[in-house]
Amino acid sequence: MIVPVESIRTDVLVIGGGVTGCAAAYYLAGAGTRVTLVERHDLNTQASGRNAGGLHGQIQHEPFIELGEQWARDFGPSLGLLRDSIELWRGLPDALGAELEVNVCGGLLLAGTEEQLRDVERKAAIDRDFGGEVELLSRAELRRVAPYVSEAMVGGLYCPLEGKANPLLATPALARAAANRGAELLPHTQVDAVDTTSSGFRVSTSGGAIECERIVDCGGAEAGRVSRLVGVDLPVEEHPIQLSVTEAVPSLVEHLVYYAGGRLTLKQARFGSLLIGGGWPARADGPHSRLGVDLRSLGENLRVALEVVPRLAGASLLRTWTGVCPGLADQRPVVGELDGVPGFFVSMFPFLGFCGGPIMGRLAATLALGEDPGRDLTPFSPSRFR
Repeated sequence: MIVPVESIRTDVLVIGGGVTGCAAAYYLAGAGTRVTLVERHDLNTQASGRNAGGLHGQIQHEPFIELGEQWARDFGPSLGLLRDSIELWRGLPDALGAELEVNVCGGLLLAGTEEQLRDVERKAAIDRDFGGEVELLSRAELRRVAPYVSEAMVGGLYCPLEGKANPLLATPALARAAANRGAELLPHTQVDAVDTTSSGFRVSTSGGAIECERIVDCGGAEAGRVSRLVGVDLPVEEHPIQLSVTEAVPSLVEHLVYYAGGRLTLKQARFGSLLIGGGWPARADGPHSRLGVDLRSLGENLRVALEVVPRLAGASLLRTWTGVCPGLADQRPVVGELDGVPGFFVSMFPFLGFCGGPIMGRLAATLALGEDPGRDLTPFSPSRFR
């Protein structure tokens, strides 16, 4: 249920109304905990509702090239979180009683040159070291698996676990299910201050005070601002990006497609629209300015997409939109209790937050309940930023 703030007493306060926050509220309420969720804007209007809905199960190629093999090995334990999150995605439609358009159709990382293919092979070895299920494809094998891609592609990497879901459906469904379990949802409620008390926290919001025993910070791009309210500086980055959608076209792109030769994610929605992204920067004139579409980014994004799938040329572009993607410099998830602030937990999967949202929400709920998460979370501890 959605309620106004006056003076609320709750067990756990979840900050952030995206996929991770709504998942945390869903799991907490399911455990019988009194949970209140606050969101500065409306639910699902920030990164969780503005992404392209990719479900990612492999080490991302662009940071592998830019940051190197040691970075990839440090990131490797995160693959287990992505795998478990995708398994949660598979079960969410039935659990929530909602259509989320989840389709684990497999992902393809394409190479346009032999040098790119060698880089893909190096990355694949690290994927496998951390349990990633990936298969290298020759040119001929690629043609059999994905005849729609350009004949100029020399090979690629297939990851069967990857796919897509609809970001316009997922978070609202989690929010409804959390509310049905008794969670209180407070959109348009900004957190202004957090003070510790003998029994937990007193949180001052734009709608009134909230008393709680524990806090779960799932604020995404706002997570750093929220953590600073309790004196901890999480170095959360804000990346303004854009993506595009075409009109519905006949079935063409059967996988989640990436390209080793340029920024690209490409997928086809259930009803035929093509979603074209890859993290291309949007126009931001200042730190708090309204974002705009960067035409140079748009042109380059479409050029790369056409290089990989020339048959896209027949589709009409409908719109391009922007959003802020939360990031961390090491690109690894962060989940755990803040040092020196007992009862304050943070949970975020930078850059891949939509895919990682269900597992990050469940882990946050588990920790807030004082339960064993069943896995080693040391690589993801917020204490690494001390």
